[in-house]
Amino acid sequence: MKIKTAVSLMTVMSALSFGAFAANSISQEQASGLQPFGTVSVTGKAGAPSDIHQALNQAAEAKGATSYHITEARDNDTWHATAELYK
Repeated sequence: MKIKTAVSLMTVMSALSFGAFAANSISQEQASGLQPFGTVSVTGKAGAPSDIHQALNQAAEAKGATSYHITEARDNDTWHATAELYK
């Protein structure tokens, strides 16, 4: 029984710690009270919307952002997205 509890606790703790380091996509309303400190743009070949969010997330984290708001997104044969960054 103690092993199951320990494994469950470690799973929850790892999920929480991962979330603490990930940049979050926020809405325009959430961004309205924050001060932007830059932008980031990403481009890729034919992918799913989750690919765009993952690329933005990685680019935002690389610049030290805790959150980002997508200001532009296009998807034809290639996709492109731009986001404002927030700390």
